[in-house]
Amino acid sequence: MEKTLIPKALPVDQILDNLDQHGFSIIDNAYTPEYTHQLATECTSHLNEFRNAAIQNGIVSNIRSDHILWIDENLTIAQQHIQTLNNLATEFNRAFYAGIHEVEAHFACYNAGEFYALHRDNPQGKNGRVISAVYYLHEEWHDDWGGELRLQDKNDQWHIIQPKPNRIALFQSDLMHEVLVAKHQRLSITAWLRNDNTIF
Repeated sequence: MEKTLIPKALPVDQILDNLDQHGFSIIDNAYTPEYTHQLATECTSHLNEFRNAAIQNGIVSNIRSDHILWIDENLTIAQQHIQTLNNLATEFNRAFYAGIHEVEAHFACYNAGEFYALHRDNPQGKNGRVISAVYYLHEEWHDDWGGELRLQDKNDQWHIIQPKPNRIALFQSDLMHEVLVAKHQRLSITAWLRNDNTIF
């Protein structure tokens, strides 16, 4: 498998600076159109395998209504994105001494009317998640289709991040955020860069 390089759209130094100053960073036009199309095809071809998302220990909660499919070695196109995140993790470890040595990830599908209420990915630092990464892999999106990521940065400022195709949103896993109600099917890969070996 060809090694996926860190996306060139935003320099690594700028990503590091954004994370340091604000706790989040956005990468637009992350990959080639060819890769984006292959990834979207891989995702949609497995939609019948998606299941209701759980919060913890397999318990489904009304805090979220999306559907997910955990990414394993059989999903070879998605694995290339995970390699990109591993490459970025090396940079985060160098700059922040983050201790990241693992990436967990799943495809996520929000159908019309689905959402994820306000939460933190790493409440009280209990689960090893250091950086969260959301990659939007749908090939078309309109501003009035909803599904935005609403995020509170490390300076307590709120941001609305549109789920634009081929965009990666990186943010500290302890920041408050939510996915607003989608009005159209919204596809993504949600990943966590972790500093432990525990998979939830």
